[in-house]
Amino acid sequence: MSRTWKYLIVITGVAVALLLLPAAVEAQCSMCRAVLSASNAKFIRSFNLGVLVLLVPPVSMFCTIFIVLRRHERVGSHDDNGKIDQ
Repeated sequence: MSRTWKYLIVITGVAVALLLLPAAVEAQCSMCRAVLSASNAKFIRSFNLGVLVLLVPPVSMFCTIFIVLRRHERVGSHDDNGKIDQ
């Protein structure tokens, strides 16, 4: 199994575990929690899901930038003096 697939499996497993934890799924600021306390359960569930959906674009952008930087780092190899050999 390639290294990329191992990373993908680990990341997927962690994401599923975090989604199954009630404390992580219901993470809200105190103002949102106070406003939602008077709402019904279906609205609260929808709001929590909306918060998680809004979290996807910034996290995916961060991961993309991180992967690009890691691949760029591997392109050149460094010698003992810190200079890049090409």
